[in-house]
Amino acid sequence: MAVLAQPVQGEPKHAIAMHGEPALPPNFAAMPYVNPAAPRGGRLAQGILGTFDSLNPLIVRGLAPPDIRGHVIEGLMARGYDEPFTLYGLIAQSVETDAARSYVTFTINPAAAFSDGKPITADDLIFSWQLLRDRGRPNHRIYYAKVVKAEALDARTVRFDFSGSGDRELPLILGLMPVLPRHAINPETFEETTFVPPVGSGPYVVAAVDPGKSVTLRRNPNYWGRDLALNRGLWNFEEIRMDFYRDSNSHFEAFKKGLYDFRVEQDPGRWEEGYDFPALREGRVVKEAFPSGLPKGMSGLVFNTRRPVFADIRVRQALSMLFDFEWINKNFYFGRYTRTKSYFDGSELSSHGIAADGYERTLLVPFPDVVRADILDGTWSPPSSDGSGRDRDSLRAALRLLSDAGYELFGTQLRSRETKKQLTFEIMVTTRDQERLALQVSDNFKRAGIAAAVRVVDAVQFDRRRLTYDFDMIQNRWDQSLSPGNEQAFYWGSAAASEDGTRNYMGAKSAAVDAMIAALLRAESRQDFVSATRALDRVLLSGFYVIPLFHAPEQWVARWTQVRHPERTPLSGYLPEAWWREPSP
Repeated sequence: MAVLAQPVQGEPKHAIAMHGEPALPPNFAAMPYVNPAAPRGGRLAQGILGTFDSLNPLIVRGLAPPDIRGHVIEGLMARGYDEPFTLYGLIAQSVETDAARSYVTFTINPAAAFSDGKPITADDLIFSWQLLRDRGRPNHRIYYAKVVKAEALDARTVRFDFSGSGDRELPLILGLMPVLPRHAINPETFEETTFVPPVGSGPYVVAAVDPGKSVTLRRNPNYWGRDLALNRGLWNFEEIRMDFYRDSNSHFEAFKKGLYDFRVEQDPGRWEEGYDFPALREGRVVKEAFPSGLPKGMSGLVFNTRRPVFADIRVRQALSMLFDFEWINKNFYFGRYTRTKSYFDGSELSSHGIAADGYERTLLVPFPDVVRADILDGTWSPPSSDGSGRDRDSLRAALRLLSDAGYELFGTQLRSRETKKQLTFEIMVTTRDQERLALQVSDNFKRAGIAAAVRVVDAVQFDRRRLTYDFDMIQNRWDQSLSPGNEQAFYWGSAAASEDGTRNYMGAKSAAVDAMIAALLRAESRQDFVSATRALDRVLLSGFYVIPLFHAPEQWVARWTQVRHPERTPLSGYLPEAWWREPSP
């Protein structure tokens, strides 16, 4: 009788890398980008542009403060910020999987406990998985639905078996799963917004809430993980206060007055000229540019292709031609921005300037004509102008495409030949910086007879409308890592296009996009992974779902000098979790 071969089981390990091996051994003393001797104490004040109406970051409804996840609610494992995608044990002291990554097993650290003192058990892990799969945000529902079985092997060990989808990222996706206390959560009310402080296992607890205005986190003196090597040199502040500002000018003025400790600057004009105030001249504030090895991501004006006005790709291409980056960069941004040319710009994952290799072409064979020839051979770049603000060649090229799409100039208005209605749509914005850019872009479009109205809404309305795709065009940024994975389906997958709360704001529904995401998820080698990601980049660029905008070459950060940071910056860029407040003399 033939004996069926059994799958080779893995061995419990301290860490797991998406490709290759973790950089740090099991006995590492601390992460290389922290100061293990950093003093502890004091307060970090953060200024956040926007508002919040909930403390639950794991549901679609409401806006939650950014630091609840990670500071208050922990995952099973935590990222190493000097590697593309490696997780080190946190709540899970070990992780085990096989070569095919058909399952993953986590063993809980026996010291792991929630802030109310109750130990974390296998039952909490299974509860968290079920709750987020059924009632969490769309990304969690999509990821965790790929688990076909979750089983507690003992009180501290859980095994998750997968569906055979070939998704090699799933063990890491489960490793990042937020761990929630079964005893403190009612699943029936989980999806409702709330200001009740969550019970988590992280280094901080929510100490005070002023709805819509501020949240204060205080370090948990009984934090179970404070002595882990992974946490050494992190979480140095006794208190973290997040203050929220509705207006960008008041947000900046508050920093100048010392009301919060550091500011990430996005406006080159302000970076060049706006920081000439006494505290900086006296050396109490410093400006720094942090390097980042991550892709620059895609910042763009997003076409909502669910709307008929943007259903025709020729209209989207024409509007991209009318965007005058050269004039805007010179007159608005002191020439300090770089045009974004890829969804993974500035990294090996970008397809820009590189011809597709053999593996990419093989992946794209089932989808002939989906990728433009110049994008396939690496010669494409976003349209450029002469910088005059009135480039006639760009205008003529755009009008030819619009004519092909059924539009024609009637006097100063571009109208549909069929309906005689003018081509018009709305650009929705929420900040003054977005409004300034949108007004200039509207002027670019007006040259072709297109009426693009700019609608300013507050931050709450903007997010609600964005999450339900109730807009024509918005400005958005998708950040990327060096190891894109399941979140790509959440960004541009076909299933995400029809579900509220995803980041597929453009409404992309492309079998080619879905296939390239599947290919990068099943890639076993870094080389195949890079090729699959470049193929995804080419398909997205060929769809003209956004007008690519621009990015800064570095991370611009200003800080009050009482707050210090380690000398070494990790691959991911600046990391406030590793900062500290210098004790008063």
